[in-house]
Amino acid sequence: MIRLYLNMLPKIFIIGCFCILAIIAKDVSIEEEEYNARNFLILLNRQTEKDSNRLSLANWAYASNLTEENLKNQLAVAAEVAKNEKEAWQRVIQYNWKTFSDPSLKRQFQKYSVLGISALPEEKFKNLNKIVSDMEAIYSKAKICPFGAKTAETEECKLGLEPELTNILATSRNPEELKHVWLEWRNAVGPKCRLLYEQYVNLTNEAARLNNFTDVSEYWLDDYEDPNFKSQIQSLWEQLKPLYLQIHAYVRTKLRGKYGEIVSEKGPIPMHLLGNMWAQSWSNVADFMLPYPDAKDENLTEELKKQNYTATKIFRTAEEFFKSINLSEMPETFWNNSVLEKPSDREIVCHASAWDFFDQKDFRIKQCTEVTGEHFITAHHEMGHIEYFLQYKDQPVKFREGANDGFHEAIGDLIALSVESTKHLRKIGLVHSEKDDPKQVLNNLFKLGLSKITFLPFGYLMDLWRWDVFSGKTKPEDYNCKWWELREKYQGVEPPVDRSEEDFDPAGKYHIIADVPYLRYFISFVIQFQFHRSLCEKAGQYEHNNLEKPLHECDIYQNQAAGNVLKQMLAMGSSKPWPEAMEVVTGQRKMDASGILEYFKPLQTWLEEENRKSNAFIGWEPSKKVCVRTRQELLDAQKDNTTTIPAQA
Repeated sequence: MIRLYLNMLPKIFIIGCFCILAIIAKDVSIEEEEYNARNFLILLNRQTEKDSNRLSLANWAYASNLTEENLKNQLAVAAEVAKNEKEAWQRVIQYNWKTFSDPSLKRQFQKYSVLGISALPEEKFKNLNKIVSDMEAIYSKAKICPFGAKTAETEECKLGLEPELTNILATSRNPEELKHVWLEWRNAVGPKCRLLYEQYVNLTNEAARLNNFTDVSEYWLDDYEDPNFKSQIQSLWEQLKPLYLQIHAYVRTKLRGKYGEIVSEKGPIPMHLLGNMWAQSWSNVADFMLPYPDAKDENLTEELKKQNYTATKIFRTAEEFFKSINLSEMPETFWNNSVLEKPSDREIVCHASAWDFFDQKDFRIKQCTEVTGEHFITAHHEMGHIEYFLQYKDQPVKFREGANDGFHEAIGDLIALSVESTKHLRKIGLVHSEKDDPKQVLNNLFKLGLSKITFLPFGYLMDLWRWDVFSGKTKPEDYNCKWWELREKYQGVEPPVDRSEEDFDPAGKYHIIADVPYLRYFISFVIQFQFHRSLCEKAGQYEHNNLEKPLHECDIYQNQAAGNVLKQMLAMGSSKPWPEAMEVVTGQRKMDASGILEYFKPLQTWLEEENRKSNAFIGWEPSKKVCVRTRQELLDAQKDNTTTIPAQA
């Protein structure tokens, strides 16, 4: 046995040498490929920066001046950039990037390996961009007549969404006027977008399949880097639902007291009465349902106007907050190039937005700012996006995005949680009382709940509807009725009038027709409170179960310890998976709804007691509103006095 083994040694040694040489050769090959890939990536990043800058400039030109010439230029630039992206992608996929040892290099290649809509053939790509731009133009240019106008041809028929219709819904208490505005806005947008939207779904699904996804929903969810992300979101909603049900029951009771029988005791809430075009925020109806109506209300809008705030002063005030926590001031390009007020000489997309032009120096906001408390908060939200851009601007171009898209939406709202506190408003001279009145604190918490808590089911169902549309589970002939089925199931709201499939009510919301995923906002509304709690702890302004330092009274203004932690996370961009970014601020690697629940715990306790006192029904019975395939079916149903027809499955 020993001799046999010794005789085998040379063979074993020779075979072993070959194996070692093969491994060495393989390692050398991998190292050489990584070296080449790194050099290629330097050139690719430069090209991507250049193309992203050109495309952003073209998109800005059109969004801030809706002309056919600007649209033509936007589409032409988009087509050129798509061509470059496709050529770069063809080179990217030649690399065996999954074997790379450098995690940053591997992660950048992974991001470049998903081409997006540029994977479409050139004509289809152009067509898709044209369809989305056309829907945006329909939405942005839509005008309706005022309530009671005698003819549609009158000069008065120039009411746009921003600011006219938004203001009417916020301030009018005439249910017929509110119904008119609600209905006419959807009539002006939905039917014109319906066929375009079907084409959009087909083309974006084709693009998703060319990127090896089954449909757009899978493509959108891929960015969260977790195959179980849907179930995580569902769990968060189930955790938050009891609080929503309490605020829903209380508001319905108060609306019924004001408007009578048009609000049922146990049914869904007629959404046109909730102060917002989409019933996503109910804070505009707080005035007649405050917990303590006699408590002095220091109205932020009135104070801003009294102190002669302008759009620019609002944004300068927001900038000062970020600077106070050791984040960046706005570059000069921001003040020179942003559109902070609605121009009178041209049509623009008024939906507030923040823009990164990918040259590391040009960052802008486009907002049709009104001097109101709501726009004061929106300014902080949009500037939060700009701060994120500024902190990660030195990252490789593919990492210049939020850890996930919910992070990007959360940052400005996180700051706004401090800004909205009376403690902060007192510091900057917008509240004059010397100390907080506990009744007013609860009123403020209630008003914030009418913005934050009521948004949650809407933020969730927007993409639930689209996921089923993209997957084919919801067919085009069922688009509208499925929309209302989800609005009722999750929000407990109903339309003021019966609907049919000849309407297309989802198009009345900008993000639907503008191809903007919406789950990010639901995520944001959860994690902003998770971030807020952690930063407040670092600022020494919050302690669990300490009634002297409750979470809802924290203000991190001027606290650089909190700001430095936030800054560290923002600078990461998307260079690491989002749980790692989450961990930097919170020490946690998962989204957690306990922060928002703790913030609103005093309100939930109060609501539960009030609902018990009034014997309010918790939840809602099925709506008696009709949704059918055609208007003729609708007429027949009404003629037969049919009270309800089930929405199409």
